Order: sequence, then C-alpha cells, then structure tokens
Amino acid sequence: MFEPFFAVFREAFERGTLIKCTLSRPTGEVTAELKNVYLRPVLLKKGPRIAFTYRFATRDEVKNFTLQEAEAQLRALTGRQFRQVDLFTVEQDYTLSFAKGGKPLWQTKPASHSQPADLSHDRTKKRLLNSSAPWLHALGITNHRGEVLPSAQDKWKQINKYLEIVESLLRTHPLPSDAHIADMGSGKGYLTFALYDFLTHHLGLTPTVTGVEQRKSLADFCQEVARKVGFAGLHFIAQDIADYRPARLDMLIALHACDTATDLALATGIRHHARIILAAPCCHKQVRQDMKAQNELMPLLRYGILEERQAEILTDGIRALLLEANSYKTNVFEFVSTEHTAKNLLITAVATPYTSAKHRVAALRQVEQIKASFGLKEHYLERLLNYSSEGDGS
Repeated sequence: MFEPFFAVFREAFERGTLIKCTLSRPTGEVTAELKNVYLRPVLLKKGPRIAFTYRFATRDEVKNFTLQEAEAQLRALTGRQFRQVDLFTVEQDYTLSFAKGGKPLWQTKPASHSQPADLSHDRTKKRLLNSSAPWLHALGITNHRGEVLPSAQDKWKQINKYLEIVESLLRTHPLPSDAHIADMGSGKGYLTFALYDFLTHHLGLTPTVTGVEQRKSLADFCQEVARKVGFAGLHFIAQDIADYRPARLDMLIALHACDTATDLALATGIRHHARIILAAPCCHKQVRQDMKAQNELMPLLRYGILEERQAEILTDGIRALLLEANSYKTNVFEFVSTEHTAKNLLITAVATPYTSAKHRVAALRQVEQIKASFGLKEHYLERLLNYSSEGDGS
C-alpha cells in the first residue's frame, strides 16, 4: 500500500485543508452496481467526520466515519476495488493510480480549489423539482409561498428520491418523446404529478401519463388539479387495475398498490411489453397466508414480525424472478430510508431485447424451488401470467 498517500490524507483532514476525495475506475472485485465513492469532511454533533458517499447505479448511500475508520475504509477500497484515487486539498491535488499489475503511480498538481470544504452535513441538494410548482400547493405539499409544509417533509423527500431513481433509469434507458405511461393505483397523485412535471419540464418530453385509481373521488380530484395547472397530457381515470387495457405502454408504475394489486399491475406491464416497470409493493397478504416453511427456517417463523418480513422477501423476490423470466433486467433496492416510511422497497425492471429459453427456464425453476421450500402452491403473479407449476410457461 502506498503510505505517503494516506499520510497526506490524514494530515489534510487534521489541518482542515481536505476538500474532497474520489475513488474511480472500479476493478472486477467491486460489485457491478457500485460506480464510485466520494469522500468529504463534515462537522457533526459528535465532532469532525468524513462522509463516504457510495454511488450505485440507482442510488447513493452515505456513511460517516471518524478519521481512523475512514482511513481503514479507504485502504480497503484503494487499489483492490478502485484503481484511481484523487485527493483535493487547498494546497495541492494528488492522484494515486494503479496499473493492472498493481504498481502505484503518484502524481501531484497545483490546487484546483482554493476554498476550504463546506462542512455542513445537510447541504442543499440539487432538486429535480421546483417547490413553487402550483400542483404541489394544490395537493397540500407546499404553502402559497412555495415552502414545503412541515407535515409534508417526508412526502417531499419521497418525491425527490423517486425522481432521482427515474432520472437514473432514463439516463441509460431513454423513453420516446411521446411516451405513454400508466401509474397504477395513483392515489392522491403526488408521484404521478411529479413524474409528469419532471418529464415535461426537465427532460422536454411530451408524454401521455395516465393515473389509474379505483376511488372515483381521488381520480376526479386529481383530474381537476391537472386541468387547473395546465398539464394537458396528464389524465386520471376511475378504474380497477384489473380492467385497465392500454393501447400502448412504454412505462408502468405501481407504487404501494396493496397486496395482489401490485401483481395485477406487473402482469399488465409484462403483457403490454412496457420498456420500464417500477413497483414499490405494499402489503404481502397472499403469500403470508399460504406460507408454510418446509425447511430449517420453520422455527423462526413462529414470530409474527419475522414471518411478515419473510413473506415480503418471498413475494418480491419471486416477482423479480418472474420479471426476469419475461425478458426484464431487474433490481430490488431501498426506495426511501425507513425513517420516512415503512414502505421502502422498490423493484425496477428494464426490458431486454432477448432472453434465452435457458435463462427463462432457470428463472422459473428457481421460483419452483423457492415455493417448495416455503410450502407455497403458487404466487398470484404466476396465475396472472398463466404459468404451470412445472417450471415452464404454458
């Protein structure tokens, strides 16, 4: 390990000259989802710390460390997982890079930053949505001055996290300019309006977005708000998810549709060949009612909370596998942190051009093995997609 680099890192932090540090050029040993790591000094109530931002394909994770902990993390990441580290101080810039053989190359340059780092922990984040948008006031998120209400802070954070995920997906899988999008179980419309606003004002698209909501009062209310704020391509209809039949579907969204309503939405997306599917499942009653563990986990499921969480894992894990069996590349990750809402899981699925029969059969076989281990006769999404219990499509 190249000790002079870590000596400079320690000294810069202790003297208050450290601005930031970035790790890039990941090696084969780093998870494919982790793109780079960004470090900066912060001042917390417990004292000075170094914030590590782990940047994944669809999310960021932030962890705060003491100097000693940070150095240990940095040593573990440098060289082995990332081939380049750039260290910026107010006095000089440093680059430590590694050739494929592991030989380090040390370079110094004149300082590119003259101002000390901003040590505030909660810096103003770049927002993809303007809080002065009229629809936010109409839906009770902001006051008449465009300020987010204290009671709506969690919803505001959820909206912005949602848009960050959408932006990340569309950066690599763009939609056509006239995209047709359905939001199944749109409810009060917060995220439906946010998506339409983002697509039109941030990306410059002219989409048609339809919110499908069973409760007529909510659908009518949201439709009236859309009319008042001039969102001509945003529509809300009062209809059961099971009855919705779009003529065209580029993107399907199902956020917190209860129990099997999520499966109805996923089946619609699959049948209509949606390019992108986003689902944040709600409750998991169907699997939990049928679940009877046939393995060594059985003693653990005597506890209600563990049984509930296992049902969530099974339900959403099988959903992801069934999406993969239908030519989608899937990912499952945290939507928003649990301090904001308990409904914090998101499944993303992006259509791929082709899935081999071997891959499809393997995914369905995995579903059968999982069901056998937990005594499940079927997953509701299987029934909707007309799969037999033999591990292949019927």
